[in-house]
Amino acid sequence: MREHGGNLDLAQQRFGGRAEDWMDLSTGINRLPYPVGKISAHHWQALPSRSEIEALHRAAQHAYGTSAPVVAMGGAQAAIQLLPQLAPRGLARILAPTYNEYASVLSAGGWQVEEVKEIDALAGANLAIVVNPNNPDGRRHDPNDLLALLPRVGHLVIDESFADAVPELSLASEAGQPGLLVLRSFGKFYGLAGLRLGFAIGEAEDIGKLAAASGPWPVSGAAIAIGCRALHDDAWAKATSARLVRDCARLDEMVQAQGWRLVGGASLFRLYETPDALVAQEKLAGGQIWSRVFAKEPTWLRLGLPGAEAEWTRLAKILAR
Repeated sequence: MREHGGNLDLAQQRFGGRAEDWMDLSTGINRLPYPVGKISAHHWQALPSRSEIEALHRAAQHAYGTSAPVVAMGGAQAAIQLLPQLAPRGLARILAPTYNEYASVLSAGGWQVEEVKEIDALAGANLAIVVNPNNPDGRRHDPNDLLALLPRVGHLVIDESFADAVPELSLASEAGQPGLLVLRSFGKFYGLAGLRLGFAIGEAEDIGKLAAASGPWPVSGAAIAIGCRALHDDAWAKATSARLVRDCARLDEMVQAQGWRLVGGASLFRLYETPDALVAQEKLAGGQIWSRVFAKEPTWLRLGLPGAEAEWTRLAKILAR
């Protein structure tokens, strides 16, 4: 498996403890998840119906502010896996550094892959990839700049997995245009990554291709029930977005005494430059708090946001050692 957060098995192998003893801040997943509530037996026992899947699509359109066609998938990752089939093989350019699955999946699918540093360098690609806000550094891109790129590429894929709390960055409302495909993750913002739910939003032909490749039951009945409920809960989303702003500032202030410098971040994670990220990771692991380091950037440490107040207290005590 490629380098990712959430690898608690590695933390246990190196530092011991049970999975439930660890606070996993190595991912960008909301640790105060959406309250799922009761799920009827029907959603566990029956195959999802077409009408139920369509209801989930309407819920996604509501939450993401779009009227463009939508297809639900098993997380944004499921859509990434299908990108090589979106168009005939050609040149793919990825705005980097970013989420490492794109280059690997496209290369394995027979695409020529180039990583570039600036938006303008994406021009001329058959397939251009931008993560906005970016993972792991939180770099943000003006939607108008991205739209200006659209006529200069074959397909433009915008991964908005961390855009829920910053809807002004989203191009979901523009996704009906030919060549534009927007990917959204449900599990990160709603704190339910194990549900495996995400969406692709785009023009009808592209969404049709992805839907056909995903099969008749791309998501579970439970994912449909919970997704419909959560995506219509505007009050929860608004309150959560406001809390995440406060929590980002709180975490940035908390680590100042460590001498760590903020590199960037999004609403669910922060990226810090440290004197030695492995040393910082080991310090946190001594209190069974797991963080993310990067082999190619030995000073970078990424932290997700603690959830309950007890988690904040625990982190503060470890940092104060």
